[in-house]
Amino acid sequence: MEEKRKVLIKKYVPLIFTSLLVAVTAGLVYQDFQNSHRGLTFAMLDIGQGDALFIESPTGMQILVDGGPPGKILGQLSRVMSPFDKHIDAIIITNPDQDHIGGFLDVLKVYKVDKVFEPGTINDSKTYQNLETEIKNKKIPDILAKKGMRLDLGGGANLDILFPDRDVSLWASNDGSIVARLSYGETSVMLTGDATTKTEKIILGENSLAMLQSDILKVGHHGSRTSTSEAFVKAVSPEVALISDGKDNKYGHPHQDTLDTLASFGAKIFRTDLLGTIIMESDGKNETFSFQK
Repeated sequence: MEEKRKVLIKKYVPLIFTSLLVAVTAGLVYQDFQNSHRGLTFAMLDIGQGDALFIESPTGMQILVDGGPPGKILGQLSRVMSPFDKHIDAIIITNPDQDHIGGFLDVLKVYKVDKVFEPGTINDSKTYQNLETEIKNKKIPDILAKKGMRLDLGGGANLDILFPDRDVSLWASNDGSIVARLSYGETSVMLTGDATTKTEKIILGENSLAMLQSDILKVGHHGSRTSTSEAFVKAVSPEVALISDGKDNKYGHPHQDTLDTLASFGAKIFRTDLLGTIIMESDGKNETFSFQK
């Protein structure tokens, strides 16, 4: 019996040691990343035809804007978050369609989420009903996003809600999308969900150019021609336009009309179907981009 125990110890100790070494190494690699980057991280995750945006502030606060379709988000989050980190400060549902919320059910199974923000539009899909039930069961504060709200993300990073400015419970989901502006120092990102030209017109009428101008535009509705009007792009005046779309998607996104509009204003276009996950890092003055296929 003693001899057998010695054999087992001899057999499994190297495996245990290797597992511990891998875990420690992973932690050190992530710590090195944290130490080397104390600015803002913004990532458009490659989740196919849908939206999922990850934000990490200089102080480490983490926000997930939309969760993409079912079965896609967790693998992508593991590439931008530590494997030991199972906490997300807030999730934002820009609209209740499946390509924006399907992945949130997976997120709530794995991560502790402190807050949920919603626009007030509703959907009668089973996915939406199940998500609302899960939020309620977990007793997560569910907040109605409204124009004028400012989310202090820490370290000088802020997320300002520009829309909805009214009750949108009876609106079409895209028209009622949450639109927000992320800012950190001299870096700014306009987040538009699936907002349509109807929504853009309202936002243009209610905000100064100073509040709209942004270095980066997250293009509305995956590059559909129903969004991204010339007037809106002119006001935002982005240097970079980001499009979240699935390769060879059945909708033909992004539409050529949208690409032409963005090009006419000199915006450099990055697309997830061509580049994979798009990661922007900012020190408050300069932005750098990297891509993960």
